[in-house]
Amino acid sequence: MSDLNRLETWATPLLEKLEPAERKRLARTLATELRRSQRQRIADQKNPDGSPYAPRRAQKKAGRIRRRAMFTKLRTTRFLKQKYNANSVSVGFFGDIAAIARVHQYGLRDEVHRGGPEVQYEQRELLGFTERDTDLIEQLLIDHLTR
Repeated sequence: MSDLNRLETWATPLLEKLEPAERKRLARTLATELRRSQRQRIADQKNPDGSPYAPRRAQKKAGRIRRRAMFTKLRTTRFLKQKYNANSVSVGFFGDIAAIARVHQYGLRDEVHRGGPEVQYEQRELLGFTERDTDLIEQLLIDHLTR
């Protein structure tokens, strides 16, 4: 988090000089790019630190089991939302889907399906800042301010 704190102390005085409409335009660009970055990282099945997601637990069913990459629907724009205004930017899961994402983000216990068995899920960080994300934010700020 020290990179984010450094970025915040560097960017705050610059952002305060912008008009609210200009900050909102910048926030929209930041939110869009951060969502794109998070979607790509989830598609690559990697945690923010670069380590791969924990593999799925082995199934005990007989027959052919079709496997897809984890979180293919969760990373769509229907579920991975961006919210922004002149003062803030947020990218994440909102509403009912946030509960599912939270279980995986922190590796909590939850029911497999309603009324089903309770299972301890592996931690798979769906959201988080990578070094590349902080560099991206910094570059987008510089590009916006030099226009």
